[in-house]
Amino acid sequence: MFNVTKKSIQWGNETLTLETGKVARQADGSVIATLGETQVMANVTFARQAKPGQDFFPLTVHYQEKYYAAGKVPGGFFKREARPSEKETLTSRLIDRPIRPLFVDGFRNEVLVMATVLSCDLENDPDIVAMIAVSAALTVSGVPFMGPIGAARVGFVNGAYVLNPSMDDMTQLRMKPDQRLDLVIAGTKDAVMMVESEAYELTEEEMLGAVVFGHEQMQPVIDLIMEFAEDSAKEPFDFTPPDYSALYAKVKKAGEKQMRAAFAIRDKQERTSAIEAAVDAVKAAMSEEDQADANLHPAIKKLEAAVLRGDVVKNGTRIDGRDTKTVRPIVCETGILPRTHGSALFTRGETQGLVVTTLGTGEDEQIIDALNGNYRSNFMLHYNFPPYSVGEVGRVGSPGRREIGHGKLAWRALQAVLPAPTDFPYTVRVVSEITESNGSSSMASVCGGSLSMMDAGVPLKAPVAGVAMGLILEDDGKWAVLTDILGDEDHLGDMDFKVAGTESGITSLQMDIKIAGITPAIMKQALAQAKDGRIHILGEMAKALTSAQAFSEYAPKIETMSIPTDKIREVIGSGGKVIREIVELSGAKVDINDDGVIKIASNDANAIKRAYDMIWSIVAEPEEGKVYTGKVVKLVDFGAFVNFFGKRDGLVHVSQIANKRLNHPNELLKEGQEVKVKLLGFDDRGKVRLGMKMVDQVTGEEITEKAEAEG
Repeated sequence: MFNVTKKSIQWGNETLTLETGKVARQADGSVIATLGETQVMANVTFARQAKPGQDFFPLTVHYQEKYYAAGKVPGGFFKREARPSEKETLTSRLIDRPIRPLFVDGFRNEVLVMATVLSCDLENDPDIVAMIAVSAALTVSGVPFMGPIGAARVGFVNGAYVLNPSMDDMTQLRMKPDQRLDLVIAGTKDAVMMVESEAYELTEEEMLGAVVFGHEQMQPVIDLIMEFAEDSAKEPFDFTPPDYSALYAKVKKAGEKQMRAAFAIRDKQERTSAIEAAVDAVKAAMSEEDQADANLHPAIKKLEAAVLRGDVVKNGTRIDGRDTKTVRPIVCETGILPRTHGSALFTRGETQGLVVTTLGTGEDEQIIDALNGNYRSNFMLHYNFPPYSVGEVGRVGSPGRREIGHGKLAWRALQAVLPAPTDFPYTVRVVSEITESNGSSSMASVCGGSLSMMDAGVPLKAPVAGVAMGLILEDDGKWAVLTDILGDEDHLGDMDFKVAGTESGITSLQMDIKIAGITPAIMKQALAQAKDGRIHILGEMAKALTSAQAFSEYAPKIETMSIPTDKIREVIGSGGKVIREIVELSGAKVDINDDGVIKIASNDANAIKRAYDMIWSIVAEPEEGKVYTGKVVKLVDFGAFVNFFGKRDGLVHVSQIANKRLNHPNELLKEGQEVKVKLLGFDDRGKVRLGMKMVDQVTGEEITEKAEAEG
């Protein structure tokens, strides 16, 4: 009934297995990849014909994590998987980016890729397994795909690269000072296609070494997929790439001159309008048959690319007049919004980000429900890209994959320099509103986010800047790396290579390639130019701000204290009664974690002190020999009970009240009276013994024998 093909290799510390022929047999390609006990099923289907008039490649990638894979029930009211999580969205992008350029040029049939996590051992991250499963499924499906690709995760511990570190190591990266890198890489046998990383100030050489290491370590995976495909691949789909050279010649003749004039305009809006006019002129010059040809749009795009790319490679001159290494003019401003906790306006050329920081308490931490358990995040970065930022109209809705991906890239760049939670007990939310865009708005978010957090008083370890690099690689092998690319250079170029970091090193790197990969030599030059650009941008940022500023008067003030873990129950009280009373009476917010760390937050310093004193009175132990101020709560024949320390009472024996004989304590004391007492010690049953006669009831000072004799 089943025609199963199964292949395995030892990869790192685990066995990697590929299997097909048993599950989802009606899909064009279906592969289950297993690494350790993490298992992902990838299914590929594609349409046999392109839709009439289709002039783009409709590839859709969905990565899905099923909670049953880790033996969990989803949270929420509906108790089922709903909208994609941030991790699912980011992994869908991770898969899409390296495979999209490898489909045969001109193939416009719809392709659907679905990767489903079936089992997760909480050691091997499913994202790498999913990329491998998808690569294998595409390779055996018969779709015109110029793969396979391999993928790997790279860590960097104590100066050594590590293949596929555990999920726990990567989730707790900020808490592990010896683990300095989380890098995901994908590529073909000969070249790197995609890099995504989070780092802790690695040098350019260390980062390049990680990329080379990852590419080497994925080679056995590529060999496995090729061997697997030899036994299980379907017949290749009969597809001949369209030849539109004749149509391109007509387009070039009709519009090259006007297109060159349009690209010579320096202002983006004017240039965009001129390019649109040139495109309209080309279309008007075509016959009705050519206008109906689905290849007309690709032919026009090819002309645009040829005009833009040619001048860069030949003359080193870009469409805005810069050379290949110059960063556009930068203006940085901070503190521009009066009621926010921190704000910055970062402008680089025609790209601008208004970035705002809000400081919150422990209540504001984000709770993340993931396959490997629930955890909290005290740093969030949200990126918004409204249509007006590029002078367009359009639908405004919830954040899309692009917004989530760009926000996460900026988050990775900045989280490496955040202070430890014990040093800065705030929840930090950064929002980047892109108000103008002409290339690299994510890197503007990094720069603006760094300035905004410093304006809010966040003590960053160092300022962070980012820059986007581009690549023009011609058929004759000539190439040019571009610093601080424009939107058109990104759209019509061959690479989007974003590097962020401090003066000391790289904190984040992201690379996307639109061709069949790049070489280490190109990447080395891109990293070197990116460092020069980053240092220049940091210098411009320093003109606005160099260190953390004073807290806004509108930001909450937080004080931390630590208590023994066995005292947590006493502070919380039965059903939370005690802590609710502390919050109500003090007016401060109080947050306690399982380690006994308490955060007390309020805009009122007096409220914080009241809460602190109330908690301290519960958890502190009275010290023998120390003088306390207390209140008489009860009088009995043999002495007085005094509440002297929080809710703790002690007995002052009648013989310890005064230096004279008393028949009854009421001769000197009454209930509710404030007295000064000394803690004499504890009896055999732990009862507190107090004394009054050795304490001056006015000053609270202890009466010495000498002073008593003189008196």
